Formats: sequence, structure tokens, C-alpha cells
Amino acid sequence: MQQITERELMLPSDQDSTGRTLGDEEIAAVSEAIRSGTLTSTKGNFVKALEARFARKFGVKHAFACTSGTAAIHLAVAAINPNPGDEIVTTSITDMGALTPILYQGAIPVFAEVDPATCNVTAESIAACLSDRTKAIIVTHLFGNPCDMKPIMEFADSHGIPVIEDCAQAFSASVDGIFVGNIGAIGCFSLQQGKHITTGEGGMVTTNNDALARHMFLFINKAWGYGDANPDHYFLALNYRMSELQGAVALAQMDKLDLSVGNRIKTAQQLTHMLAGVPGIKTPHVLPGAVHTYWKYCLRVNKDVIEGGAVGLAGKLKLRGISCAPRYIQKPAFMCQVFQQQHTFGDSRWPFTLARPEVVAYQPEHFPQTFAALDQVLVLPWNENYTGEHVQYIAQSVLDSVADLRRE
Repeated sequence: MQQITERELMLPSDQDSTGRTLGDEEIAAVSEAIRSGTLTSTKGNFVKALEARFARKFGVKHAFACTSGTAAIHLAVAAINPNPGDEIVTTSITDMGALTPILYQGAIPVFAEVDPATCNVTAESIAACLSDRTKAIIVTHLFGNPCDMKPIMEFADSHGIPVIEDCAQAFSASVDGIFVGNIGAIGCFSLQQGKHITTGEGGMVTTNNDALARHMFLFINKAWGYGDANPDHYFLALNYRMSELQGAVALAQMDKLDLSVGNRIKTAQQLTHMLAGVPGIKTPHVLPGAVHTYWKYCLRVNKDVIEGGAVGLAGKLKLRGISCAPRYIQKPAFMCQVFQQQHTFGDSRWPFTLARPEVVAYQPEHFPQTFAALDQVLVLPWNENYTGEHVQYIAQSVLDSVADLRRE
């Protein structure tokens, strides 16, 4: 590999224009929406067009836009319609936005262990959490790397339990040729600033089930039956409508999705090739038949080989302008105050008051694989505007830093 000079190379960032595909197309679409004078999706055309385009792209019967990835999870959980105290099995490594909707619907998150090689849940770890209260399973395709869905679906189907796919980080990822979000009962996507396509904030849900689609459509709209002969507010629900401004941006972004995903995959594979066989470093583990679409690029760092492990390596890389994140999240979500101290509605602790004591016993010793996964993972920034030069700079920086930190 050609040697990079010691100068720091500025990497594109998904937090500004350097790492995003936003441009004239989005400006033109937003201008058209503004000139129309109609910014609500109940009367406009952009969000409806986005939903139709999204459904076609991912081969699903129904797609609905909403305000965020968190809202998408909320729609999915609400459509499953748990009773208070019902349990939803989910992952121990995820964003809080994928967990609070469970609590808002009165259900109890039950945290499954993860495979340290992928940080994803497995059929085995889900099975260990099953009870007669289990209402649904949420799987998260973390970093854009799909879970091992065949055994998960076989297990879930054998027990009649619906699977919700959290695809917030996994646009266009697939398993055996099937897009994620089209494998379980419901798929949930995020259009937040750093995702594969963005509207700043925004979300999408997908399903092939007419009944689930109906419930999610209503939940977006305060349960008001738009288009019904005698509409009413049928049940307790919120306003999660996406605006026409966001819809216009998202529609323009859809034109760029394949190119964005393709470049993420190409450059990630280049880095994987450049780092193959480096002692103490493991590149992303992708299952046979799966397509990883690299929201981020994750290394696993062996602290017995590399001094300081992921934290030590991150410190070296940050000196070179690579804003990486050791551990991804500093602690599993269940270690946060909302779970540890059960801060929910007033001082009621509801719905934790309905939980089986053993599922809210969040001692670290119950989750050895979760802590092992977080201890070794190092998340490198990634976006669609990386070039071969950027990849080479990152690779050389990793190689130099590993050489400095390698234990004899």
C-alpha cells in the first residue's frame, strides 16, 4: 500500500455538506413545495409520492412516512398493540429511541444478549428471553450489518411472535437477496442527519400486512380515519406526520440512495482488504448471503494485543483527525437512569411496576457478551463521499497506530 504522508487529511463528515449528497435537487424540490403553499402531508403530494417510491424500492406493499426513527418504532409497537405489562424482546446495544416507545406503550423491554462478533442479537439469545408474556421481537441491524434472520424468523414464526426490524442504520442491506425491513412483520427506518439518506429528522415504516398498515396509518394521524366514510378518532394516538418539506427532501434523496449505498460498500470493502490480517484487529463480520451497507465501519480491537484496546487505538486515530467512537455507546441502554431508576411517568415507575422482577434486574453479570462486545468495538465514521484517498488515509492511520500500540 502506498504510504500516506504525515499531513492530516480532512475526512468528509455526515454532519455537514462534505459528507452528504444534499444539493440542487433537494433545493428545487423544497422550493416547489413552498411555492405550492401546501406544507401538510394530509393535503400535499410529496409525502405520498415518497411513500409510494419507498414501497416500490424495497418491494413492500405499504410504506408510511413519519417524524423520526423513534416515531417509526413507536408506530410498529403500537400496531402490535401490547397490553400493559406485555414484553418485547430487544437488543442490549441500541439507541434509546428504539426503547422508549416500548415503555410509552406500556410494555416492558426485555434485553437479549448479542453476538460479540456483530453486536447483533441471535435466535439463541432471543430464545433465552422468551416468556408467556412475549408480544413481539425487535431486531436491530446494527451499523448496517444484517442480523442472522433465517433462524430468527424460524424461531419467531414457530411461536407466532411478530418480528419488528429496526433498519435505521441499514438502508438497502439485505439477506439472501431480500431487503431488511421486508423480512419481519414491520420495518422501521430513520432519515436522521447521519443516515444513508437524510431529511435531518424523519422516519419510515414498511409492512406487507394490511391490518398492521391500517393501524400505523391511523397512529400517524391521531387515529383519525382519513378517507373513511364516517371518520372518527378511533383510539389513543399521536400526530407523527412528516411535513411536505421533509417529504420533498426525502424524495430527492431517494434518487441518490443506490449511488450512496454503493460507494459506502465499495470503500468499506477497500478498507477491509487493506486491514486484512493486521494482528489485534478484526474487520466487520458479515454473514454469508448478507449485504452490509455500512452506516459506520466497525473494528474489533483485541486489548491483549493492542495496548489500551479500542480506547487506546481511538486516541491515536483522533490525533489524525479520525473522529472514531470506542464502545459505540458508553454503556448498554439498560444502564441508563430511565431503566436503573425507573424514571417514567411522575413517580409511578409505570410500566416497570408491571414487570417480572427478573427481567428488570439489570446487573452487568447478566450480560457478559454485551459488555464484551462494547469493550472491543471501535466505530469509524463512514459516509458516501469517501474516496480511495480517504480510505487509504484511514488504513495507514490504523496501521501506524497499531504498530505504536502493539504489545510485545
